[in-house]
Amino acid sequence: MASYRRMFVAGGTYFLTVTLLERGSCLLVTHIDALRDAVRQTQRVRPFGIDGWVVLPDHFHCLITLPPGDDDFSNRIKAIKIRFVRQLAASEERNAVRVRKGERGIWQRRFWEHVIRDQTDFNRHLDYIHRNPLKHGLVTHVAAWPYSTFHRYLAAGVYQSDWCGVEDALRAR
Repeated sequence: MASYRRMFVAGGTYFLTVTLLERGSCLLVTHIDALRDAVRQTQRVRPFGIDGWVVLPDHFHCLITLPPGDDDFSNRIKAIKIRFVRQLAASEERNAVRVRKGERGIWQRRFWEHVIRDQTDFNRHLDYIHRNPLKHGLVTHVAAWPYSTFHRYLAAGVYQSDWCGVEDALRAR
C-alpha cells in the first residue's frame, strides 16, 4: 500500500474533499442543516475561515484557511464528521470492522487534501468548487445550486449570475 503523506502548512489554505461511504446517497443535502450546524460548532471551537464551500448529495468540497501558526485541518474535518453523525439517527448498515471500532457507517475514513500554493491555484480550486454541481449534472447553471458559497461571491460581484467556470474564460479567448 502506498504511503501517503499530507502537507501541513501553518496558517495555510486547503482544498478538501470529504465523501460519504455510500456514494449516490443524498444524505448531505437532506440533512444540510445538521451539516451546517456541525461546521459552525467546529468553527467556534477550532476557528477557520471558509473561502469556498459546496455541498453535494454525497460529498463536499471546501477551501478553508487556518489561523496563523495552526496547521491542523485533519482534526477539524474529524470534528465536522463526528458532529454531523451525532445529529442523525443510527440507521445505516455497518460492517464488522466498523462495529468493532465503534464507527458509524456514514463517512469514508479518509479525505482528499491539497494545500493551496498561490493565487492562481486558489482561483482554480474556488472555480472547481462552484462548478461542481454543474459537473455532476445536478443543475443546468451554477447559480441554481443552493448549497454553495457561489451566492456569497455573486453578491460581492466576483461572479455574474450566468457564470459557469473556467470554460467561459477559455471560450472568450
